[in-house]
Amino acid sequence: MNKTIEYIVGDGIGPEVFAAARPVIDAAVAKAYGDSRKLSWHELLAGEKAFKETGNYLPQETLDALAKAELAMKGPLGTPVGGGIRSLNVTMRQVLDLYACIRPIKYFQGIESPVKRPDLVDMIVFRENTEDVYAGIEWASGTPEAKRLIEFLESMGKKVDATAGIGIKPMTPAGSKRLVRKAIEHAVSQGKPNVTLVHKGNIMKFTEGGFRAWGYELAAEEFADQVMTEQQAKEGGTKPVVIKDRIADAMFQEVLIRPEQYSVIATTNLNGDYISDALAAQVGGLGLAPGVNMSASLAFFEATHGTAPTIAGMDKANPGSLVLCGAMLLEHVGWFEAAKLIHDAMDKVISAKTVTVDLASQIPGSTTVGCKAFGELLQKNF
Repeated sequence: MNKTIEYIVGDGIGPEVFAAARPVIDAAVAKAYGDSRKLSWHELLAGEKAFKETGNYLPQETLDALAKAELAMKGPLGTPVGGGIRSLNVTMRQVLDLYACIRPIKYFQGIESPVKRPDLVDMIVFRENTEDVYAGIEWASGTPEAKRLIEFLESMGKKVDATAGIGIKPMTPAGSKRLVRKAIEHAVSQGKPNVTLVHKGNIMKFTEGGFRAWGYELAAEEFADQVMTEQQAKEGGTKPVVIKDRIADAMFQEVLIRPEQYSVIATTNLNGDYISDALAAQVGGLGLAPGVNMSASLAFFEATHGTAPTIAGMDKANPGSLVLCGAMLLEHVGWFEAAKLIHDAMDKVISAKTVTVDLASQIPGSTTVGCKAFGELLQKNF
């Protein structure tokens, strides 16, 4: 009953949140199962630590180990804006084919939210993770490659300013369908009432619109006994899961004013990036937002926040995202009792208003504690 986790501590606040979160996860397993189950942790190198020790930000040994792994976890890794190394996160997602980014968003009692009814937010976002803007196909303004592509587009009757930077967002039937399949499988297995395809297909008809069409096709082809359309539901259909779609900009309004009408969201890469962060803000911020990137064989759990270099080494970071990643991992392997201990402890600690500085700013009358102390409080509340 032991499980091995490959882990990367990350950059910036990564080592701090990992040092605080890992004991919480281990303690939950010990509390729930005694010595009968155990997590074994094996460190891999990536990011600044890897560069200092090997001269490489992402050693091949790390990728080889992850390719063979079942479970992995990591803290945040730095990504320079506008130059420097390519995103390590994107590289790993591409190389390891981590096609589904899955982020549950749920309210914890005690946090003062910017919305009136954060308690109605209980959604899980399935974001396509290898296509769209994450394909990484772009050329800078003025480069020979950009000029050649602009000339080609003009030869096809498309007018493009000669000084434009150029990017391409490929989206495929296969990539879209496997993401929607995973979302529907989750809805069916967990008894969720609906899956919403979020897209910008009214404008980008053959990419975003393709995602929508392929999603409906997949539902009809593979889930005809369990899934019905919104129109079929209105006509009295009784299948357990409704599949519907919403334009991306309209969906941002919907999750603010009617969050109770949405449970599972399946969406394209860029839309998923926006909406998952916006939903996290409704319930307390990225400090409490876990996530997992999945391939057919690997579940790679990771903190959804950034490296926060301005507070690195100051014991101010919130380890909650990584702690909740641990709960997701435990649920993934079927260790539900240990996962529940973590969720219950998080509720108790936040309700008691003893929290890290990011949460304290949202909870009047709260007491601020450091990253390490927050993790210790969670353990005391098992």
